[in-house]
Amino acid sequence: MFKLIAKNRDANENLAEMRKGTELPAVFYGLGKDTISISVSKVEFKKVWQKAGESSTVVLSTPSGDVDVLIHEVQTHPITDEPIHVDFLVVDKNKKIKVSIPLVFEGVSPAVKGGSGTLVKVLHEVEVEALPKDLPHDLVVDISKLAELHSQVLVSDISLPSGVTMVTKNNEVVASIAEQKEEKETTNEPIDLSKIEVEKKGKKEEEAPATE
Repeated sequence: MFKLIAKNRDANENLAEMRKGTELPAVFYGLGKDTISISVSKVEFKKVWQKAGESSTVVLSTPSGDVDVLIHEVQTHPITDEPIHVDFLVVDKNKKIKVSIPLVFEGVSPAVKGGSGTLVKVLHEVEVEALPKDLPHDLVVDISKLAELHSQVLVSDISLPSGVTMVTKNNEVVASIAEQKEEKETTNEPIDLSKIEVEKKGKKEEEAPATE
């Protein structure tokens, strides 16, 4: 189980100054709760985020009690990619929820290995429904079955953990093998400058006013 300790913070506090320290500004909301401004440890959050992602339940320990949350949205710095603000979504641990789960592609495709085709990843996540405690961090897609040109892996081919139901349509394509197109070599033909000059000259003569 993942856990983070949260501190209450003033919603009007200078966030830029806070980010210079060890705390990361955040909020949590959901299930009819008002939006509460908090802060969490930068170091601890990054550890939890790496392992839990946005689909595993995190226990947020606040001064007013523990709440079950999902990491709903993370704002990152445009240059450093470091988290600068987090939204936590409160969930009911006894109620099923729908969440998008990232896909992890594993295995070696014989078609790709043999050079007969190229792997095309159509989906990178699927939507599932489950109790918060049963939500997987990710789902594995085995591409070793893609042995021939135009072979496909469908959503129905993805194995689900116990207690998890697929919401995305089973007949949707997750990955396929497409024909490998050869790149045509382009030759740079020399430019005929004399032709260009003649064309320009002719154009000028056409544009010149007629003499009476």
